[in-house]
Amino acid sequence: MEVGKTKVISVLVENKPGVLHGVANLFRRRNFNIESITVGPSVQQNTSRMTITVNGDQKTIEQVVKQLAKLIDVLTVQELEQGNFVMRELALIKVNVPSTKERSDIINCVEVFRGRVIDVSTDSLTVEITGIPDKIDAFLNLMKTFGVLELARTGITALARGAKSVRIDE
Repeated sequence: MEVGKTKVISVLVENKPGVLHGVANLFRRRNFNIESITVGPSVQQNTSRMTITVNGDQKTIEQVVKQLAKLIDVLTVQELEQGNFVMRELALIKVNVPSTKERSDIINCVEVFRGRVIDVSTDSLTVEITGIPDKIDAFLNLMKTFGVLELARTGITALARGAKSVRIDE
């Protein structure tokens, strides 16, 4: 994921069926690809937070933000300012482990990346890595030499830094 072009949009929506479909459909109608989308309950009752990452120029992103704000179930939408938000992603990576020496090498890499081994079998390890996408990409590149058997990534979730927040007034 190219950080320079990647834009992160935070959206608070009503927590009810069909809202995710409406948001995804808006992107489909505009022929615009969503790089990742995470959705979960927010601190405010009956609302969910969507974190949407997209690649595009500023004009296109501004248009997407305006269109999102027009959706009935969207309560507030804001593009997070580059450098003024914290973001994390979770990855579960199952790695091939053909020998004891390679198992040791993989575990050493996991420790360097501050990950955790969450499952062990005779021929594989499943690792949990949390961090920015570049950190996860770097770990994956190291693991390619051993053989990545399976991969699941959550996509980015993000919050504005400091006292600034994306929320609705109660």
